[in-house]
Parts: sequence; structure tokens; C-alpha cells
Amino acid sequence: MSGSRQEHPTGAPGTAGAAPPRGRAWLDGLGTVLAGIVVMWIVATLGLWAAGATDLPDGAFPRVVAAVVVDAVGGTVELHGNAGFLAQTDAALDVVPLSVTLVGALVIGVLFLRPLRRRPAVTGAELGGRVAWTAGWWIVALIVLAVVTRHTFKVSVGGGIAQELGDALDAAPTVGFRADGVATVGLGLLWLLAVLALTFMVSRKAPLPTGARRFQDAVRPPAHAMLLVLLCCVVIGVIVGVIVAIAGDYPGETFAVVLLSLPNLVWMGLGIGMGGSWDGHVTKPVGLPMPQVLDQVLRTGGNDRTLDLGTLAGYDGRAWLLLPAAAVLLLGAGILAALRTPADGGGRMQPWRHALRMAVAVGVTLLVVGLVTPIEARFGLSVLGVGNIDSLGGNITLDPNLGALVGFGLLWGLVVGFIGGLVAARRRRSGEAE
Repeated sequence: MSGSRQEHPTGAPGTAGAAPPRGRAWLDGLGTVLAGIVVMWIVATLGLWAAGATDLPDGAFPRVVAAVVVDAVGGTVELHGNAGFLAQTDAALDVVPLSVTLVGALVIGVLFLRPLRRRPAVTGAELGGRVAWTAGWWIVALIVLAVVTRHTFKVSVGGGIAQELGDALDAAPTVGFRADGVATVGLGLLWLLAVLALTFMVSRKAPLPTGARRFQDAVRPPAHAMLLVLLCCVVIGVIVGVIVAIAGDYPGETFAVVLLSLPNLVWMGLGIGMGGSWDGHVTKPVGLPMPQVLDQVLRTGGNDRTLDLGTLAGYDGRAWLLLPAAAVLLLGAGILAALRTPADGGGRMQPWRHALRMAVAVGVTLLVVGLVTPIEARFGLSVLGVGNIDSLGGNITLDPNLGALVGFGLLWGLVVGFIGGLVAARRRRSGEAE
């Protein structure tokens, strides 16, 4: 039986890893896309419901859900204002709801690999065909989402003569949103391709074309270990979030954070625990759910603030726990990746080589965390020249210090990788001695 499998590595008929009929690829792609969109829609709906968005007027709720899904897959949602001759508006929103993104990426990755899970190998042509069918259906889904993502709201300016004049002249300010169709399709397609590429990088057993197999021993163990670190952070965050929601005074807001932006916060906490930092400020809230300690740090002084371990601990001493938590998670990742990395030709584990691989893995992970966690939310309004553009609005910004993040990631990766390599080498020597 084993000899038969070696003679037919691509899953020829009659073997345990037989390839499914080619006609199934389009159906598998459709199922993968539908499942991904549905689960993201459900999570976004629950998150917005917890945030109180069901009270939005004029049947806007499903369109707002669509906008959240578009943002989650890398699409572009533009805010626009129309204040007539009475007012000026200024609005922008740039934040990735990573809870929605993560759930969609996991579902799409798992379902894409499902037809291949028992295959010892896959040809480049078959894999390319599956990617093409999935991408085709994904483009259709993005077009539908872009069409649905469109709405306009009338803005209340708080009463008084400005509101009365606006109503009388039918010139009340409005603000709305719409998806940029071209950017949404283009960036959304890149998001899908990145998800599929990462799926094969972090999967331990997914079959690869012959040309890519020589990289799997160097790439997959560290990549899979860092995926587990990120998922552990999310699981810990969910547990803490549920406890806070049950014991706290604002369960709706807490669940909104969990369902919409939990990875934004816990992955930021991982980076901060490793020594990284973010810069930002808050003037007035603009409707984004945000933990109290983060709001307090960013509001202090009214100027840009650096969000790091020291500033967080100044408001809540429990923030110091981020450092040992990051150390434990990364050390576990370094050891796990080393134990799952095959020995070299001499049957030995080279700690320095594993240290370099983990440095790259941790550095790239923190780079990605930094790129997906910036926040810019702004809504400003000035009526009849009264007040500045922010007087009736608010502003939140949060930007990572990418150089520091990547630098600390490389340093931590070298340390935990070297320790992991030593542990794996010692374990292998113990096994040989026995």
C-alpha cells in the first residue's frame, strides 16, 4: 500500500489520496466564498447589534453591516458629507474590524484546504485552478457587497438657530458612506490571495506542489507557531471580555469590542508587551467601541500620546502582565516550532539557524500586526462659521511605530528561537542516547 502511494503522489485514481473530479473545483470555491461571507456577516451583525446600531434610521443597518464586511476584507469605504452653503463637513473612517476579518480568514482557509486534506500532494495546475475558481466567486461577492454598501444620514447640529435655518432651507448637513467599487474588488482580491497563501504557510499538512516543498521545513513550523500565538491572544481576550461583560456595567459595549475589534486590541497588547508602541490621540468619541483605559491614555493632555507599556501601567498596573504573557507565549512558540522542525542532514538541530527563522517569523508577524491596527476616525462639522471643523465632531487616531515593532520582534525571535533550538537539540540527543 505504501509503495502504491509513492508511485502516485498526486492522488491518481485508486489511491487513498485520489483527486476529486475537476468539476468539483467550482462548487468547492462557491461553498468556500459563501461560508466566508456568511460567517463574517453574522459576526458583524452581532457586533453592531451589541453596539446599538440597530437603531439607525431609514433601514441603514444591513448597509452598515455590509460596510463592516467590506472593511474587514480590505475594501475601501468612503465617507462623504453634504452641508450645502450653511456648513462644512469633514469625515473619515479607517479601521479594520479584525474580529470579522479573522473569522472570515479562518473559515475560508479551512474550507479551501478541506478537499485536499487527505491528499499526499497536489499539482500546481490543480491548485491554480482551485484558487482561480475561488477568486472568481470572491470577485462576484465583492461586487455585490460594494453595491449594497451605500447610505446617507441627516446630521443633527444640536438645535438652535443653525438647526432651524437648515430645516427651513432644506440644507441640513448630511453624511454618508459608499464603497469604492474598483478599490474594493482589487484590494479584496489581494486580501483573499494573501489569506490563501498564509493558509498554506501555516498549515502543517496541506499538500504542496513539488517546487514549493523544499521551503516547508523552514517556513511552516515557525509560521504555524506564530499563528497559535495570535490565536491564543484572541482566546485569552475572549475569556477576559466575557468576564468583563458579565461583571461590568456596559455589557453591550464590551461584546461590541469582542465581536468587532478584539484582535486589534489583544494583538496590540502583544506588541506592547514585547516593547512596541503606538502613537495617537482622542478628542471626542465618534462611536467606535474602545476600552476605558485606552481612551484615558489617549485623551490625557489633548496632544499626541505614546501608547506603550509604561503609559498603560500608569493607569492600570495590571498592564505589566503583558510582558510576562508575551514572554511565555513566544517562548512556547519558539520551543514548539523547534520540536516540529526536522533535523538537518546530520540529524542535529542547529539553534542559531532556528533562531534566525524565528526572528523572521516574529518580525513579520509584528509587521503585519502594525499594518492592520492603525485607526483614523474623524467626523467634524462647522455650522454658519460657528466653531472649528471639529467643534461638533470627534477625532481618534492611532498609528504604530513600525520600526520599533519589527526591531523588538526580531530580537525576541532570536532569543526564543535560540532557546527553542537548544531544547530541541537536547531532546533529540536524549532520544538518541535512549
